[in-house]
Amino acid sequence: MSVTVRVPAKVNVQLAVGAARPDGFHDLANVFLAVGLYDEVTATPSPGGPRVTCDGPDAAQVPLDGTNLAVRAAIALAERYGRTPDVHLHIAKDIPVAGGMAGGSADGAAALLACDTLWGTGASRAELLDICAELGSDVPFSLVGGAALGTGRGEKLSPLDVGGTFHWVFAMASRGLSTPAVFREFDRLAEGREIPEPVVSQELLGALAKGDAEALAATVSNDLQPAALSLFPELADTLAAGRAAGAMASLVSGSGPTTAFLARGAEAAEAVAAALRASGTCRDVRTAWGPVPGATVV
Repeated sequence: MSVTVRVPAKVNVQLAVGAARPDGFHDLANVFLAVGLYDEVTATPSPGGPRVTCDGPDAAQVPLDGTNLAVRAAIALAERYGRTPDVHLHIAKDIPVAGGMAGGSADGAAALLACDTLWGTGASRAELLDICAELGSDVPFSLVGGAALGTGRGEKLSPLDVGGTFHWVFAMASRGLSTPAVFREFDRLAEGREIPEPVVSQELLGALAKGDAEALAATVSNDLQPAALSLFPELADTLAAGRAAGAMASLVSGSGPTTAFLARGAEAAEAVAAALRASGTCRDVRTAWGPVPGATVV
């Protein structure tokens, strides 16, 4: 028997970042939107586990040891229910690796749900979310999907109403960026100035609730974008190419380096994608829409 779970990527339509806390994390006002780029994680009984394998784009960059969030999720669930984590986890990777779209977090959430289903542990949604929060700031949203406001370090979720579908184009960069490195650069750039408390934009929440792409385009923001551009200046060329192609809004996705472009509709998204492919400023381009559901057994 095996269990396969499909899990989406995310884009941050607002990422407001506060000053560094004593524990090294930052308080956030983080508006997540799940989008239709997916990884699939298959859990199969395997004596002597856990072990993990991976295929798909950028699979060579995925760690296959105990640092992989899918492995950590299996171990955390097994420990909580007093069993051995005898499982083989296979990741069919399609979310960009180290791209600011929560690919690793998505795999952790998917592995957690897959192992819970495989082992019949019967964990409640609250228990699964508690384990997700222990694994990482973005993991709870990967389980929930849809749209949500994340506060604290992003793990405290409040679901958000969305009144329509938003069409996106994502441009993959030639290399990855480390999320901790981007936050360190944020701290360096902020040195000597007061950082305000992160606050969610009410205008942005209203745009989501109405399904108004034009209003959303006017309100998207990412406080980590200057840090990502400082570490990876070439991203500015990609952002400019997307805007020149007619994107309504352009921003770095999360900690980057994937760049995200909001389009007026499906046809407009394909036109922006074609222009970005021709621009020579990125490695690959994908289109997707959201919101979509979170981790789901298939």
